[in-house]
Amino acid sequence: MRDVDLNRPGTPESPGAWDARSEQWLAVGGVEADRPADGAGDAPVGPRPGAASGSAVYGGVAADGRPGRAGGREPAVPPRRGPADPVKALMHRHRELCERAVDPLEIAAGLEAHGITDRTAARFRHRDVFSLAEEMFARVPRAADAPAKRPVAADPPRGRAEWIVRSLLPGAAGVATLAGLRLTDGQVRLVVAAVGVAALALAVRAALTRGPLSAHRTRPASPPPATGPRVWTCWLLAYAVLGDGLLTAAATGGPDSPPTGTPDSSWPVDTAVLPALALSCAPAAWSAHLLTAGARRRLTASRGLEEFATAVRPLLLGAFALYLTALATLHALTAAVLEEPADHARTLTLGALLLLARLLIVHGFRHAPALVLGVAAAAEALAVAALFAARLPGCGFLALPVRGLLDGWGADSVPVLVCGAGALTLLIHAGRRLTRASAHAVAQAPAPAPVVRDDRC
Repeated sequence: MRDVDLNRPGTPESPGAWDARSEQWLAVGGVEADRPADGAGDAPVGPRPGAASGSAVYGGVAADGRPGRAGGREPAVPPRRGPADPVKALMHRHRELCERAVDPLEIAAGLEAHGITDRTAARFRHRDVFSLAEEMFARVPRAADAPAKRPVAADPPRGRAEWIVRSLLPGAAGVATLAGLRLTDGQVRLVVAAVGVAALALAVRAALTRGPLSAHRTRPASPPPATGPRVWTCWLLAYAVLGDGLLTAAATGGPDSPPTGTPDSSWPVDTAVLPALALSCAPAAWSAHLLTAGARRRLTASRGLEEFATAVRPLLLGAFALYLTALATLHALTAAVLEEPADHARTLTLGALLLLARLLIVHGFRHAPALVLGVAAAAEALAVAALFAARLPGCGFLALPVRGLLDGWGADSVPVLVCGAGALTLLIHAGRRLTRASAHAVAQAPAPAPVVRDDRC
């Protein structure tokens, strides 16, 4: 009879499904209370506290027919996570760079050119950009016969001999032109001067086409050079020969005649500066070669961008000082041979401006040199124009700044200030740009596109 009584339907006398024993079991079970044992996934589980009596869950299905979860909990939304492999995402972003690179140094230079620094590399769990580039280079699928490492680029003996000869051509043309001007007079001198200027221009073009001063040496795929820097350079060279004499003559009411190159001319001509600058093309080429070769050796040995910049900065300053020393020596020699006073300040500032502009152009930085050369040429032209404009009625005040410089510092103060300010600007800019790894990476010409033959004829 007792079993019958136990099975008789009636109102339960217990406190409910969530009594003190349930609380004790939950406290003892801890986290395991939320996870049923193996094979017990279909066991009934009591409702959560505060839930309605009809929302009890049995085997993952609520009593009211709605799908649920054991324990009455709602399914948790998994948190969003970033990419599991950030280096792989970076490789996908720079896929073209990784595929055409032939050594990790090229990848490191490319990443640094895109603004990735050592601090950014730390986010990819690498100590610097170089180690990050090594991992990216190692993970790029390559052919079995692909070279694993590329040695530092060096000039073959024939190539070095070629650019050495080319760098000597401007000096030879300048000396020959100067000798022809000394030995002739009258109309013949004008013809010799015109032929000499044309020969000098061709010689300078040959020196800048091949060798360390060529922009295609480090950037084979670079666009052709703009005509702006060429025009400004020609103007600066012409002013170095004729500008000071024109300023002096304009300040005194002249000039009365065109320049003749003779001592008694009303328009004096400086014939020592142009041969010195022409002869300095060879030291400029050697300075650029030493800078490029030394920077690439540092690029192989360095392990960080800051370390590379610290190692290259003395090379840049050393190459710059070497060129200025050679230019000062050549200018003193040409002035002594021509029996003219040597104006070192004007010649050195102009040579420094032209060298720094060429170094930046060679390594792919064209905008700053073009801008600085254009401003320098415009400032010199404005100084000359101010003296002639002051002759107009009521415009005498335009010549006051130039006359102040002429009275206090001489005619050469204008090019010294203009070219000196430009050279200082480019030196600071070169100290930031030419100490980057991307400026000295060995660039290769892009491979020609494959020819696709269409046989559907």
